[in-house]
Amino acid sequence: MFAKIIQRIASISLRECRRMKENRIYLFSMIVFPIFVTLFFTSLMHEGQPQDMPVGVVDLDNSATTRKMTRMLDSFQSSKVVAHYPTFDAARLAMQHNEIYGFLYFPKGTTAQLLASRQPTVSYYYSYASLTAGSLVFKDLKTVATLGTAGVGKSVMTAKGHTDAQITAFLQPIAIDLHPVGNPWLNYNVYLSTMLVPTCLLLFIFLITAYSMGSELKMATAKELYARGGGNPFIFVTGKMLPQTIIWLVIMLGYLYYTFGVLQFPHPGGWGSILALGVLAVLAAQGFGVFMFGLFPSMRMAMSMCSLWGVLSFSMVGTAFPTLAMDPALQSMAQLFPMRHFFIIYEIVVFGGNGWTDVALNVAALTFFACAPVFVMLRIGKAYREYVYME
Repeated sequence: MFAKIIQRIASISLRECRRMKENRIYLFSMIVFPIFVTLFFTSLMHEGQPQDMPVGVVDLDNSATTRKMTRMLDSFQSSKVVAHYPTFDAARLAMQHNEIYGFLYFPKGTTAQLLASRQPTVSYYYSYASLTAGSLVFKDLKTVATLGTAGVGKSVMTAKGHTDAQITAFLQPIAIDLHPVGNPWLNYNVYLSTMLVPTCLLLFIFLITAYSMGSELKMATAKELYARGGGNPFIFVTGKMLPQTIIWLVIMLGYLYYTFGVLQFPHPGGWGSILALGVLAVLAAQGFGVFMFGLFPSMRMAMSMCSLWGVLSFSMVGTAFPTLAMDPALQSMAQLFPMRHFFIIYEIVVFGGNGWTDVALNVAALTFFACAPVFVMLRIGKAYREYVYME
């Protein structure tokens, strides 16, 4: 009996391999697009942070001090002074036209007021239309304004006879010892590519699984597949998904090796945790795709629901906007997205180096997604046995 089941699964798997070979959508969706997405996102941010973002300067004072502060701004990695504007309005228009992300404004008499301890106003303006660019430009502009005034203050206090210790205590009464844990380089690639690429891969798995199941109805081959499985939906679904599972595992593990092995992303949790998470993610995504087809036994409807769930995953995963800061209803809804649990396990086990017991509920959730087709197997069997595809 067991040998006959294995024989049926092997026969259906070979049939599926022939179908995948004949249909180019499998080649592009399972190999070409995942590889492209992986290389695109990881190379897009290979420098770690955006560099040389254009900023401007309005220097109405035109003194040695303001020119020094301008050179200081241009020396920062994130910012590059691309233009000097004669008026505030000209710089403002340039920023509104997306020519620059921000500008530094020195009013006339800035240096004279600094030397006279009259506290001049040095302004900086930046655009938050782009959150990342706005944050980095703001940091550079604020640093320049702070260091510039501190430098002048040091010169004045030195001239008055203060010691270096007294000057330091006055200008910086509290010294900050900053330790970014886990990603000390503040590398955007580390925390964005590890979310964007897996979410895209899971979206591809959702869609190709629903397409593969629904195409049997569309091409009127469902009854033939049903017969090959001996009328047992567990057999023909397993045989049909097995070749895809193998390919997806190779793609997922290839992405993980490239990310953590070649690019050397931090992974204190070790390779065992990385491989286990990759396998669990693929099985969960495939299980979710089959489950959606079982709920909506139509290729069009199942793919629509899978695409909706995959696209929403980019928001519900919790990197663009923290899940804990969302509305309580959305926090609960986030648990219905496999990618949310994938990211929590990655963050705690792989990235944080903690034990799997800390993410037991998330592992259970991914396992549930992988086993979800069990609840709709009879419905899939009925669909393959009775449903007729209609355009």
